[in-house]
Amino acid sequence: MFRKRYYYIIELQYLGFRYHGWQKQPKVNTLQRMTERTVAYVLGHTNFKILASGRTDAKVSANCTFVELFVDNEDLQPDFFEEFNANLPQDIRALSIKETDANFNIIQHPKLKEYIYFFSFGKKFHPFCSPFMLYYKSQLDIQKMQEAAKLFEGNHDFRSYCHRPTKDTVTNGSIEVCEIVKNDIYTANFFPEDSYMLRVKGLGFKRNQIRLMMGALLDVGSGKIDIAFIKSTLNPEMDRIPLEHIAPGSGLMLNSVEFLDTI
Repeated sequence: MFRKRYYYIIELQYLGFRYHGWQKQPKVNTLQRMTERTVAYVLGHTNFKILASGRTDAKVSANCTFVELFVDNEDLQPDFFEEFNANLPQDIRALSIKETDANFNIIQHPKLKEYIYFFSFGKKFHPFCSPFMLYYKSQLDIQKMQEAAKLFEGNHDFRSYCHRPTKDTVTNGSIEVCEIVKNDIYTANFFPEDSYMLRVKGLGFKRNQIRLMMGALLDVGSGKIDIAFIKSTLNPEMDRIPLEHIAPGSGLMLNSVEFLDTI
């Protein structure tokens, strides 16, 4: 039987604090599981497939990300998007939907991603902050962290910042922006008076790369390592330096995804 397939791109945002990441896993709640369950409920069948533009780790949130929805043998009804959004859990929201075609591949299509990691230090923050940012109990030298963050910009071999790479893992990458700045994007009356964010923008990142970068920068700020150590981890002539400080997922947010070509 001939199968006709319809293609859509859906923009999503979510608070990841109660999920075990995007990818579906047995016996735990994931964002993919809840998204697919909602699509199946609205469509009334399971003749569809969903692919994400990228996978986020446990407790990581997204202000903007995309999934591609493939539906077999029927076009979506005009009220699909409204029903889909209404039935998603309250910590997941669909922002838009757009029809595309078989020529588009959401995984291989070039895209610029911006991640933000929120943190504060000093006086312990309100417990309501915990889904959004990291509290660091030691004092931090923000100026040194800012200097170290700039070292990540440009083309580098990030093998030291790739969690458990295999011999086939491509560890070279390019970062356009890496900076530590004051948080002036997200605010709430229970946020600390001063909070900060690591802002990283690039074409792609390896597993736990930004959380490992954030861990190293926190170690610089607290005096556990120096800037020379950061330089050594990016030295192409050095062997991979195993890094053990992976910052928690709950401070990390995928802030934006920008497709570089027309879709």
